[in-house]
Amino acid sequence: MYSIEQIKELIATGNKKKIYDDRYWRDYLSPKILKRDNYECQECKKEGKLTIKEHRKKLDIHHIKEIEKYPELTYDENNLETVCIHHHNILDNKNQFNNTNKKKFINEERW
Repeated sequence: MYSIEQIKELIATGNKKKIYDDRYWRDYLSPKILKRDNYECQECKKEGKLTIKEHRKKLDIHHIKEIEKYPELTYDENNLETVCIHHHNILDNKNQFNNTNKKKFINEERW
């Protein structure tokens, strides 16, 4: 288990993956969250769907508040939820697709 200062250092040096390779995360916390959430994607549940391990879908543990901004919540169980890969990608890239103010290029010529 890493301290908050160590987590900040890992993020700053681009080694965030070490947090997830750590024995505490891999052997204790991640399985605990999966079990708590009944091995079901919590985002699929919100949509009325069921995505579970038996459906051969990979499940991940997602930080609701991202650790880059809230390193103190890295190991906080209330900040973690089980999600499928599909929803994890959506949640992690949410800011990339939220730019609705972007003006479209309009070309009057049609070739």
